[in-house]
Amino acid sequence: MNDEPLRPRPAPGLDRRKFLLATAGAGAAGLLPFRPGLAQDAGPQQETAPGAPAAPAPAFTFDTVRELARELARRDYSDDQGRVPQPLRDLSYDQYRDIRFRPDQAVWRGDKLFQLQFFHLGFLYQRPVRINLLREGLASPVEYRADMFDYGANTFGGSLPADLGFAGFRIHYPLNRPNYADELAVFLGASYFRILGRNQIYGNSARGLAVDTAAPSGEDFPAFKEFWIEEPGADATQLTLYALLDSRSAAGAYRFVLHPGTDTQADVTAAVFPRRDIAKLGIAPLTSMFFFGENRTRTFDDFRPEVHDGDGLQIETGRGEWIWRPLVNPRDLRVSSFSDENPRRFGVVQRDRDYDHYQDLESLYHRRPSYWVEPVGEWGKGRVELVEIPTEEEINDNIAAYWVPERPVRAGEGLDFAYRLRSVLETPGQPPLARVVSTRIGSARVPGRPDLPKEGRHFVLEFQGGELEALRPEQPVEAVVTTTAGELRPVIAHRNGETGGWRVFFDLLPDGKPADLRCVLRLRGQTISETWVYLWSPA
Repeated sequence: MNDEPLRPRPAPGLDRRKFLLATAGAGAAGLLPFRPGLAQDAGPQQETAPGAPAAPAPAFTFDTVRELARELARRDYSDDQGRVPQPLRDLSYDQYRDIRFRPDQAVWRGDKLFQLQFFHLGFLYQRPVRINLLREGLASPVEYRADMFDYGANTFGGSLPADLGFAGFRIHYPLNRPNYADELAVFLGASYFRILGRNQIYGNSARGLAVDTAAPSGEDFPAFKEFWIEEPGADATQLTLYALLDSRSAAGAYRFVLHPGTDTQADVTAAVFPRRDIAKLGIAPLTSMFFFGENRTRTFDDFRPEVHDGDGLQIETGRGEWIWRPLVNPRDLRVSSFSDENPRRFGVVQRDRDYDHYQDLESLYHRRPSYWVEPVGEWGKGRVELVEIPTEEEINDNIAAYWVPERPVRAGEGLDFAYRLRSVLETPGQPPLARVVSTRIGSARVPGRPDLPKEGRHFVLEFQGGELEALRPEQPVEAVVTTTAGELRPVIAHRNGETGGWRVFFDLLPDGKPADLRCVLRLRGQTISETWVYLWSPA
């Protein structure tokens, strides 16, 4: 288990450090046949004639959840949040942290490689989540019991209703040591979830769905309301679970297949059924935090050189181009779009792995994993959208990225998609291209040159890797830089003898408009680097 406490994230831009959680857990009830429409309120059941043998219960599959979601989308949305007793709703941050899971209550403890632990309702988590176990295609609910938890100084433990339910759960697995079950995955808060690989600590988050993120109408946050988790074999090294999602805008069915490892992977299959036309549907959304880095354009009084869970958005387009967009903490909300067709992958990446660049012994930002989305099948035309929200503190998640399909999302028309989510420390499958390892920005003023405009900006980009280290300084490496606004002063690229890479620098003389900048290295007409992109806006 990681030494850093878990920090679930309800929404970009909201306080995350206050969401430190105590552990939770639950035991399993006896197995009962799964009956679609009974526990899930999906409608009346077919009756058996007197004296006739009972029909066998249907085996639980992804299609079972799909039909539940389809039926749910035909009904008016209902929020279960009001069911939580008032004492739990009134809990302070510290009171909620005092509710802790009893480790000996973990499901499958001592029997499987995987273990399940459960989170208590209360504080910010006021929407009950139903959790079921699956064995041989049959489902049984996990029943809440107060004796699963240590309530610390809280005094209401014995007065809570027997059918209270849970806020979410986490999955443990011996990732790093054979005799200790580390945290592998967490599902908690709306449709948020996280996965971890070996030697990683929590940083980025994923969500099941994003609806109208950063839209003037306001964002709708879908939530997972029910889960079904397949009981694995004693030595099984993968775990399958299903989830039912609901919101005012849509219902959805999800299947997750978790593959623990150095790079833990979740295979995600989903079917979404909109209740209404959705202007912007975000598929495979990722969430992160960027406070400041070496490209800082805002000043923060902090001893650390950099503070972020991810320092860039990276995309491998359907055409095979690799794009690197450094993240920023803007002064105003920014939404950037990258049009594509059948994207190969995109991710929020923590590229800088040098502890010396962070100097943080508590947060250990250099060990935060990157999250990569790899579409399964063709996603067609659309765009990767990046949202950057201003923040004055590192406790706020202020970065979101997701895929938006070009095809309109209409009420009553189902949408299917699948992808792989990977939690990694190193970028997977990148070709031998030079990469941008830093973006630095400063004033373009030169001592003794008062004629230069003071608003001019000086950009310095450092490229490393690929062919660069084998190239002599006299090789004709060219930096191709373009802008959509303002004027570029002479672009210079030369070998950096200290790093073995190449440095590119240029000045941007703005004209008052936002400038979309691009830079790529070429050698005799051949592209030898990823494409650096950046949005510069006037202060």
